[in-house]
Amino acid sequence: MSIFTKIISGEIPSYKVAENEKFYAFLDINPNAKGHTLVVPKEEVNKLFDLDEELYNELMSFSRKIAIAIEKAVPCKRIGLSVIGLEVPHVHVHLIPLQAMEDIQFIKKVTLQPEEFEAIAKAIADNL
Repeated sequence: MSIFTKIISGEIPSYKVAENEKFYAFLDINPNAKGHTLVVPKEEVNKLFDLDEELYNELMSFSRKIAIAIEKAVPCKRIGLSVIGLEVPHVHVHLIPLQAMEDIQFIKKVTLQPEEFEAIAKAIADNL
C-alpha cells in the first residue's frame, strides 16, 4: 500500500484540495512552491502509462481543473505539470505554480506553516 493510498483513505492526514470518485488532489507537504499540488488516482497504479486510456484521460482532465483553480488562487506566471513517479510507486501529477524554470526542478523547496497549507488548500478549492 503506497503512502498516497494511505492519504486517500485518511490514514495519513493531508491538505485536501479536491476529490471525486476516481481522483484525489492535495497539497505537497514538501512543495517546490506555494500551491504545489499532487493529483493521484484512487486506484493504486505504479506507472502513468500503465493506466488504461480512459483513466489516463480522466486524470489529465481532473488535473486541468485543479491547475486552473491553482492559477486563480496563487499568483504565478503559469502552472507547470510534471510526472516523474520515481519517489512513490503510485501515479501522481505534480501541479506547480511557476515564476521561473527552476521552480519545477525539485531542488528548491519552500517551507509553509500548517495554517498556510490550510489557507492555500481552501483558496484553491474555492476556485473549483
